[in-house]
Amino acid sequence: MLRIFVAGGTGVLGRRVIPELLASGFRVTASSRSERSRAVLKGLGAESVPMNLFDAADVKRAVGEQDVVINLATHVPAGSKRMLLPGAWRENDRIRTVGAANLAAAAKAGGADGLIQESFGPIYEDGGDKWIDESWPVRPARYNKSTLEAERAATMFTRRGGRGVILRFAYFYGADGFATRDMIEMVRKGVSPLVGAPDAYYSTVSHDDAAMAVLAALHVPAGIYNVADDEPLTRQEWVGSLAKTLGVRPPRMIPGWLSALGGSKSDLLGRSQRLSAKKLQDVSAWRPTTPSIRDAWPTLVREIGAGAPQE
Repeated sequence: MLRIFVAGGTGVLGRRVIPELLASGFRVTASSRSERSRAVLKGLGAESVPMNLFDAADVKRAVGEQDVVINLATHVPAGSKRMLLPGAWRENDRIRTVGAANLAAAAKAGGADGLIQESFGPIYEDGGDKWIDESWPVRPARYNKSTLEAERAATMFTRRGGRGVILRFAYFYGADGFATRDMIEMVRKGVSPLVGAPDAYYSTVSHDDAAMAVLAALHVPAGIYNVADDEPLTRQEWVGSLAKTLGVRPPRMIPGWLSALGGSKSDLLGRSQRLSAKKLQDVSAWRPTTPSIRDAWPTLVREIGAGAPQE
């Protein structure tokens, strides 16, 4: 029986990953920071252990001896508007630098074979209409340069004899995600939630499919893997397909000169990134159950309208 440790088990991915791990017969321990998180983990069926992610000794104690360590820990600002505020990503930076390094060191000390590190696919350079694989150049914005620090921790784990797996996820969507809810509401009101050229690609992946990619990563070789839908849409297609589902007119796209005022964040958000997940599919049975977000809109709109739980 594989012993698996999960950091970030109460997030949108962790809440999906843990039940799947338990259903597969694995022994799952997850870190907790509060009574609330302990209660959530207990409800999921995992054994919880208190842990201060920023204390190397405490992380080593909490992780103990494991076969695989999965790092899904993040601190995403709560709300689309808050994401743009100065300092909004400071805690996330600390998690991706200090926290990721502590977990990688604890995994090595505990004899783990594998370390799975969540990462962010949209750090890639603009690719136009070309398919972007894992060899494509990356250029993080100022606010998320720490993404590469988290990846570096997993890479060092591999160099020290382990199997570090980095999952570069496309933009997430799901009925329990505030970003999806905000975007749907904006289009309903006639406002485009996306910056960038109308023909620029916007790659996505559902929370459910992303969680299953984490399970697939338990058995793949060390390396970097994109996780994305099979059929990314252009921004015009993305907005248009949602508007059609809502029964409203497609909103006008945000002009390039206006989005440029947003600085490095808008620059990253406006890039054309047609991510390919072929590498992961070549070494595992993982396939997105929803090939394109176009096919997911009716269910998402219905579930959100029915009051699906939020993250």
